[in-house]
Amino acid sequence: MAELTALESLIEMGFPRGRAEKALALTGNQGIEAAMDWLMEHEDDPDVDEPLETPLGHILGREPTSSEQGGLEGSGSAAGEGKPVLSEEERQEQTKRMLELVAQKQREREEREEREALERERQRRRQGQELSAARQRLQEDEMRRAAEERRREKAEELAARQRVREKIERDKAERAKKYGGSVGSQPPPPAPEPGPVPSSPSQEPPTKREYDQCRIQVRLPDGTSLTQTFRAREQLAAVRLYVELHRGEEPGGGQDPVQLLSGFPRRAFSEADMERPLQELGLVPSAVLIVAKKCPS
Repeated sequence: MAELTALESLIEMGFPRGRAEKALALTGNQGIEAAMDWLMEHEDDPDVDEPLETPLGHILGREPTSSEQGGLEGSGSAAGEGKPVLSEEERQEQTKRMLELVAQKQREREEREEREALERERQRRRQGQELSAARQRLQEDEMRRAAEERRREKAEELAARQRVREKIERDKAERAKKYGGSVGSQPPPPAPEPGPVPSSPSQEPPTKREYDQCRIQVRLPDGTSLTQTFRAREQLAAVRLYVELHRGEEPGGGQDPVQLLSGFPRRAFSEADMERPLQELGLVPSAVLIVAKKCPS
């Protein structure tokens, strides 16, 4: 039974003639399977149908002679006339084998593409998992840094309070050393003079209540306020020191001494008043003080 040529077989399977000739030429005429592999791999190439600029001799695997180049059309027609003619049954049988080969190649290609798609999907999932893990590690690091920052701020706040208490105690000790006596000691109040004996128990004056602490609110020039509880026998200088340590920084970096005023009636406290206890100044059990605004120079 006569066999179809590779070119005719490819044309019978539906491939364009130019594309089939190009596939056979580029595969070195190694057979129909090599040509079909090339056609399958390059069917989506934009230049797959462009003619191959290769002499006929190179397509056939040898250099063309001068007679072949001069009489290409004549020899081609003569060769076509010398080919055996296939019967219809032989042509159908050979076409069937070629179609089966094409189907097999197509299945192999689909299987390869499916494997490649699965591999790409595995890589995508792996990259997604790595990205999610990196994002989670970043969030954990941010939470840890935030917790460390809160602990640091709390420790700094406690240290600042401790420094304030220590400074107040040092100032009180220095004042006690300067004026003599123990810290916070004050001369006992004079004994009250005996008054007239009430005519009846119902006319006895009410007993005055003694307070151990007082609550002081200080209004700053910027509208904010500070509130702190002091002992009733602490000196007014302790309140001034507290305000100087807790008021905000003023523009220019300089901090002038604080001048305290009473709310009502309006009264400016002097340096001598700074050594007097809050109880003696009438600031117990609570009082509102005002920080005088600095006059522009």
